[in-house]
Amino acid sequence: MSEILPRQDLSLEALSALWEQRWPAPPGDLQMRYAYPDRWVRFHSLPESKRYPDSDAEYAVMLDRHHTLLDELGPNEAELYVVTREWNGDAEPTVRMPQLRQVDPDARHWGSHVHDDDFPDDILYQHEYISLHPRSRHALDPLLRLVADDVIAGVTLAPLDLRWLYHPYDGGGDVFAPSTSVRDALKAAHPDWLSTHPTGM
Repeated sequence: MSEILPRQDLSLEALSALWEQRWPAPPGDLQMRYAYPDRWVRFHSLPESKRYPDSDAEYAVMLDRHHTLLDELGPNEAELYVVTREWNGDAEPTVRMPQLRQVDPDARHWGSHVHDDDFPDDILYQHEYISLHPRSRHALDPLLRLVADDVIAGVTLAPLDLRWLYHPYDGGGDVFAPSTSVRDALKAAHPDWLSTHPTGM
């Protein structure tokens, strides 16, 4: 039985307005890092920056790191927003990939826009979906495992007030903290999870 909570009264218009107020920047990961460099930090999900888990023990480490960061970001609410994205050549959303339908069955289409128009005959569109998930391992781990295995990408987790954003990716997670001080506290708490690259990547 799915633990994901359908929420028919979720106001997409109000959520869009709040998102624009909190994060007035394009939603792409790269653009966000440029827009909020003082609030961004990347954590790697496995020791020695290993990219992909290949054992149960490594999956456990990866999931523990994601949940530790989410817990430390707070607040201790019962739910989180989950934003998922898909890309294709259709201006209107089509049937979602089966893996996403399985782990996020109650997601609602939030919006679509051009993602890449460098080639006018082959325009790429980004379709965004949003849902509310319980803030529990049972609800979030299947999604996080798909991200870790590079089956899906473009996932964002956020609290109900959108004070921070968390982008898991195949190899770690990008935090956009509510303030520089929170970002710095996370970095100080988990120095072994940080990249040794000068750019923090």
